[in-house]
Amino acid sequence: MGMKDQFQDKSEQWQEQAKQKAQQAKERGERGERGPQRGQQEGSERMRERDEETERLQREEEDRFRQDYDA
Repeated sequence: MGMKDQFQDKSEQWQEQAKQKAQQAKERGERGERGPQRGQQEGSERMRERDEETERLQREEEDRFRQDYDA
């Protein structure tokens, strides 16, 4: 089997995989399932919590700074 045949076989495999994934995504859409979006929601929740933590730390640092200059 030559290299050209190997590349063609690999290309056909990838095309078949792409068709299968597209079909699966279509079926999930028809059933109303949403896979990756759940992960995105969890990620945005973590980002929000991280932002709140950052804001809290900044406020505490500002308070300490003010106390140093008030004294």
